Amino acid sequence: MIKQQTTILPSAALGMIIFIFTEVMLFAAFISAYLIVSAGALDWPPINQPRLPAMATGFNTVVLFFSGIFLFLASRSFSRGVADETKKFLFLSLTAGLFFVLFQGAEWVRLIGYGLTMTSSVYGSFFYLLIGAHGLHAVAAILLLWVMYFRFRKDRLTRESFLAAQFFWYFVVGVWPILYGLVYF
Repeated sequence: MIKQQTTILPSAALGMIIFIFTEVMLFAAFISAYLIVSAGALDWPPINQPRLPAMATGFNTVVLFFSGIFLFLASRSFSRGVADETKKFLFLSLTAGLFFVLFQGAEWVRLIGYGLTMTSSVYGSFFYLLIGAHGLHAVAAILLLWVMYFRFRKDRLTRESFLAAQFFWYFVVGVWPILYGLVYF
């Protein structure tokens, strides 16, 4: 009799975890550079640069957290086979994530209008590097959530792909408070 092995972690999820570790290193490098440069500056942020909207972005941070909570609830519903709840919570997670990205985009437009650009200062360069890198990851994760949502509606979503996309979204949600606290305060 051949003994069947049980998979503890599906290949897609393991691959996503490995990818996330590389992204953690990327953000660690960016954050390290930011800390070194800001520690060596006389005034940080520079006096002549616009101040970041910490309160408004704080509200947006709450929206992002709710997106993660909704995805957790969708995952739990998916595991229990409750289709209506899964669809509802996936949609809410996707909507909250999309709101977060659109709100960040509107913030960028305002800041550029106030003179904070990639070339206005090292401060501006780091702002757009750190927050922009996160924004790109958020857009990629939203696209994954979108794919998940439509696969689920066509009854083609697997637990493995759900788990992989879920890990990536949790990374996006989890790295944000670090960036928010570091850059906005």
